[in-house]
Amino acid sequence: MGTVETAGFFDLQVNGFAGVDFNDPHATPDDLMRAVLAMRTTGVTRFLPTLITSSLDTFVRCARSIVRFAHPAMAGIHMEGPYIAEEAKGAHPPAHLAPATLDDFRRRQEAASGRIVLVTLAPEVPGAMALTEQLVADGVKVAIGHSAATPAQIRDAVTAGATMSTHLGNGSTPTMPRHPNLIWEQMAADELVAGLIVDGHHLQPSVVKSMVRAKSVARIILVTDAVAAAAQPPGDYTIGHQDVTLSPEGKVVVRGTNTLAGAALTLDVAIGNTVRFTGLPLEDVLTMASTNPARYMGVAPVGRVTANWDGTRLQVIRVTDQA
Repeated sequence: MGTVETAGFFDLQVNGFAGVDFNDPHATPDDLMRAVLAMRTTGVTRFLPTLITSSLDTFVRCARSIVRFAHPAMAGIHMEGPYIAEEAKGAHPPAHLAPATLDDFRRRQEAASGRIVLVTLAPEVPGAMALTEQLVADGVKVAIGHSAATPAQIRDAVTAGATMSTHLGNGSTPTMPRHPNLIWEQMAADELVAGLIVDGHHLQPSVVKSMVRAKSVARIILVTDAVAAAAQPPGDYTIGHQDVTLSPEGKVVVRGTNTLAGAALTLDVAIGNTVRFTGLPLEDVLTMASTNPARYMGVAPVGRVTANWDGTRLQVIRVTDQA
């Protein structure tokens, strides 16, 4: 076992953690602090609390709670939906899916005090292209996700300014043409970085290895898509109004179904999985959880992580705030 030191981890997609659901408008400051401190033990010094599709009222209440909490580890809000495709909605509630309009986004951004820094949308949703162009002009990052777009629509989104694929290989229709399709198109687009959920449930090892090879180390960002079940025992949890279950095998699904509903993944585990799945050196994979996401968001990594590494598993032993 050896000791390694690296920049603090930055998770761009966290719906909840340690029993705390960021999509619950009743989450208290103590709840949010518990989640922040639990994430820190896994090496995360910065993250984007992620608010999924919901009613405008629920979004406003959740966003205001996060903004009022104002912890420095929270680097802004990732808004995932409601501008997504129904056929690729996953665990997002269909009743609250909506076309992409600047007026709707501005209401949400006002509630978030301007702290929405990343928006995931489906390029084929009405209004998505115009909104993408405006968001990019305003300095908000745009990611493609929960989409059934054609390859041409993916290219149009890239032209409009989209720069990321949210959990590439997931949030899509269960069947699609072998080629062309939206996954190949995003893998081929050098303008897009790819977020990957490397928990062994969302993507098989061979898929992770192939995607990393296609995108290159510099264009891969490891995300957890964690829900309240992360760092918790198997059982029942929530993401917003959706009931989910964490199995003993570590898979999170909509309760009573086999539909994935976020993950119970932590970034330290994702790093170990990625090394095993790809055969890449640990040093390369560490950048996917630290400097790559920080660079994508236009900020510097925060803090340092000291961990033990046994060749397959990373065990965080110390996190400091010093760069």
